[in-house]
Amino acid sequence: MVDIAQVVKRVRDLPTLPSIALDLISSFEREDVDVTTLAEKISRDQALAAKTLRLANSSFYGLAAKVRTVKQAIVVLGFDSARVLAVASSVIETFGDSKCQQIDVAGFWRHSIAAALCAKSLARHAGLDQDCAFIAGLLHDIGRLVLASSFPDEYAQVLAYCERNDTTTSEAELCILGVDHQRVGEMLAEIWKFPPLIQRAIGQHHAPAGADLCNVPGLVHAANALVQALDLGGGAHIAVPRLNDATWESLRLTPDHLQAVCRETEGQFEEASRLFMQG
Repeated sequence: MVDIAQVVKRVRDLPTLPSIALDLISSFEREDVDVTTLAEKISRDQALAAKTLRLANSSFYGLAAKVRTVKQAIVVLGFDSARVLAVASSVIETFGDSKCQQIDVAGFWRHSIAAALCAKSLARHAGLDQDCAFIAGLLHDIGRLVLASSFPDEYAQVLAYCERNDTTTSEAELCILGVDHQRVGEMLAEIWKFPPLIQRAIGQHHAPAGADLCNVPGLVHAANALVQALDLGGGAHIAVPRLNDATWESLRLTPDHLQAVCRETEGQFEEASRLFMQG
């Protein structure tokens, strides 16, 4: 077992996101957003501006004309979509080169991107916030990366436990470390000041409860199970988690919705992984 105080210290000592990403996160629950100011801030971050334009001009979005400026990207894509692209790119860039021998970091992000796409598709069919679902899906497992990089020896034991017992990572983490990646990810989302709904989606993605069953936490729970069943990203040590029947019933999604979501996720996955993980 590790001391929870050590975990909290490691989370607080992690590299912070770029200031523009934190500004964008703080705007999630605000209506008085100055789009022009935020566009100028993104434009001053050359790497982020380049990635935003590359994403906006990809066939993934299928825009009719080439987007040449960040402000154009925001106008054409809509502020919410452009904001999600920028935040997602910043998070992946910040943690993309994590020194972590225990897990396949590229595979980790491929799974996370698949979950983000799936959660967004589920949200569209369920009539919920697609951008919130995308970010929550992308970050749902971020606590695994934190634990594996901060406590490599103990996390090797976690993975060995998973393989030996064919169990989920959360169960193995609680047994070996005394804390699981859901709680650690929720702590990080709280430090970054994501909206409480996204914090709960990360912290409950294996077991959403109450009103969250039919909201974004329920979507992320379903997305995580679906993309692992589809074998999109993930890893050899990961047991496919059980999809909570109450979550699916609460979301009021039909077998036709499920087929459409799986088709959309699989169809977008490879290109989205290439775009988001490209340096």
